[in-house]
Amino acid sequence: MEQIAWYRRDVLRGLSVIAGAAILGGSATPASAQQVKYSSGTEPPKLRVPANACDCHHHIYGSQYKVDPRSILRPGDATVDDYRGACRSASAPAATSSSSPRPTAPKTPRRSTRSLHLVRARGPLSWSELKRMQGLGARGIRFNLAQAGATTPEMIEPLSKRVNDLGWHIQINASPETIMEIMPILEKVPSPIVFDHLAHIPEPDGINHPLFGKVRALIDKGKTWVKLSGAYADTKVGPPTYADSSAIARAYVKAAPERLVWGSDWPHPGVRDPDPKPDDAILIDLMLDWAPNEAVRNRIFVDNATALYDFPKS
Repeated sequence: MEQIAWYRRDVLRGLSVIAGAAILGGSATPASAQQVKYSSGTEPPKLRVPANACDCHHHIYGSQYKVDPRSILRPGDATVDDYRGACRSASAPAATSSSSPRPTAPKTPRRSTRSLHLVRARGPLSWSELKRMQGLGARGIRFNLAQAGATTPEMIEPLSKRVNDLGWHIQINASPETIMEIMPILEKVPSPIVFDHLAHIPEPDGINHPLFGKVRALIDKGKTWVKLSGAYADTKVGPPTYADSSAIARAYVKAAPERLVWGSDWPHPGVRDPDPKPDDAILIDLMLDWAPNEAVRNRIFVDNATALYDFPKS
């Protein structure tokens, strides 16, 4: 495995209080609309998220990091300073990078934040190295099978066994066809599983597709989570409602609100030029439709993320 995410530090900006330029809504009213980097919108979201909300899926990119020649995603720099999100976050490793970023961003003395991370599987690591990475904030291994790279399906089961005693999870990002192919592996791994981006349920079939039933069955076993993220990833409808993706999200919320976390997927690397980036305010406001009950929303934003990523409870 290779550590390719920012270590746990107080590096994220003031974040949820900067309503005018934030991905997540704060308590202040902006004096004027502002452009958020890698977002097509200028207005803040209507939804004000609770304290200790967690953005459970975003990325950090930097030109100083060596590019994996197998990568098909080549986004521009999206730095810690550019990110305007939740006061807690869980960053997903960037498939573009083939080297390990170093935590060079300054600490923010005025507002304490916490960020935990995933690592990308690349090869064997000693138990002491895994423990060291856990102390630095690692909580899982991401298998990005959506493109050629360092991870393969054959690595899933042995690495799941290796990290299970640490309380880590394995995270899956893959096409629906690939997820169906590896389902026999996922059905027997010992560690928790986290699916990116609504588990990439295909449209237009949506909840009627066999993959939805397979993911639901894993959820019902009590150790599988789904990220309410990437509404644009598989939609055939598009913004502002993302009606087809929204139907899937609502079905997850109805079935298992205790197994869901939310993520922005900023800076939206899967959306490539010349297509416009999504409006992050619209994406966060989708939660008003997906989880209209405030208590359920707060559970998804705060409590579930606290349990999955081992954040302090206060």
